[in-house]
Amino acid sequence: MPKCKKSLKKFEQINVIPFIDIMLVLLVMVLTTATFIKQGVIPVELPEAKSQKKDEKPNEINVYVKANGELYFDKERVDAAELEAKLSALSKEQTVVLRSDKESKFQDFVTVMDILKRLEHEQLYIVTKE
Repeated sequence: MPKCKKSLKKFEQINVIPFIDIMLVLLVMVLTTATFIKQGVIPVELPEAKSQKKDEKPNEINVYVKANGELYFDKERVDAAELEAKLSALSKEQTVVLRSDKESKFQDFVTVMDILKRLEHEQLYIVTKE
């Protein structure tokens, strides 16, 4: 009866290409799912001045579309014409945050988007739930 010899192959180097592929996939997953918060990197306590009045516009204007089709401009109920008038008074650099109910009609969402496009607002965020 013949004897079988098993030959073992020695690994002289490690194949790192599958490891690099896995790391790239993990990096892409982390970058696409990470949430970035807008805030200052270094916290400082600013001094107070009482002689000057603070005349500052809000950073964001919220526009809400409810499920029943109601439109709100910063907690104030408006119709489409009033919304367009209020948005036209804003600067084009003003950030508009659109919050639309998931049960609202798509036409209501498109109406708001059409107003923003017609007024050439480019600073727009559409808020969704994770």
